[in-house]
Amino acid sequence: MATARVREILSWYSSENPGVKANLARIMNHGRLAGTGKFVILPVDQGFEHGPARSFAPNPGGYDPRYHVELAIEAGCNAYAAPLGFIEHVASDYAGEIPLILKLNNSDTLSKGHEPCSAITGSVEDALRLGCAAIGYTIYPGSGARNEQYEALRELILEAKSVGLPTVVWSYPRGAGLTKEGETAVDVCGYAAQIAAQLGAHIIKVKPPKDVIEQAEAKKVFEKYAIPTATLKDRIAHVVQSAFNGRRIVIFSGGEAKGTEEVLKEVAEIAAGGAFGSIMGRNAFQRPRKEAIELLHAVMDLYKKG
Repeated sequence: MATARVREILSWYSSENPGVKANLARIMNHGRLAGTGKFVILPVDQGFEHGPARSFAPNPGGYDPRYHVELAIEAGCNAYAAPLGFIEHVASDYAGEIPLILKLNNSDTLSKGHEPCSAITGSVEDALRLGCAAIGYTIYPGSGARNEQYEALRELILEAKSVGLPTVVWSYPRGAGLTKEGETAVDVCGYAAQIAAQLGAHIIKVKPPKDVIEQAEAKKVFEKYAIPTATLKDRIAHVVQSAFNGRRIVIFSGGEAKGTEEVLKEVAEIAAGGAFGSIMGRNAFQRPRKEAIELLHAVMDLYKKG
């Protein structure tokens, strides 16, 4: 039975059909955070995105696709997200044990010198066939290829909605339009969340913003209206506000692997800023299994308090 908080969040998606709402509820009502409206999702697309050795050598169990879905189930995550190959490998054996999110586009690190643009590597039909609760898609605001990505995403969201599937959008600014530092600037992260929301994302994944303002015109506005950015809590609050004043689910990536204390300190700030949760890959699956579960439980406990 849905809690008042889950019903409130679903009410923000009033234009959606019952299938989309049911699958959003399915994700919100699963795992240790069930019913709270908070999320901890395990994403494992790093094998495709960064290569097998960089992703799995720190914890060789991770070369096996089953390792990750079992970790997500045992830890009590809301969902498990991965590209087509990993999902196909586990969907039948673990059917119904955890909501699955099929990531429909991916990129690799083997090609250089072009604008960031991921290839479409899965379909809405694949997601249905495999019993997934949602599709995922990455956009790169700031890339010269961004318009093609936005247009492809619009079509995929429309198709997914027609069969009752919500969409999780990874909105990662990068490309010739941005400096490296600007990719995680507070104004850019807020802009990335707004773009994803405007494109129809049901759940938005962005990176934790740094205390940097990339755009000169945005800097004037931040200063004129004294928008606070000094703490991570402040910056998270701005990004959440940028996604329809918090009426879209915004979750934050865990980023590069770091120590437990550092991860939990960051998550505490993210939770305090009003984030809906974390989507944490390398910081979880690159640790020994017992340690990974302990970390994920500690992260969930921080969101429970929030």
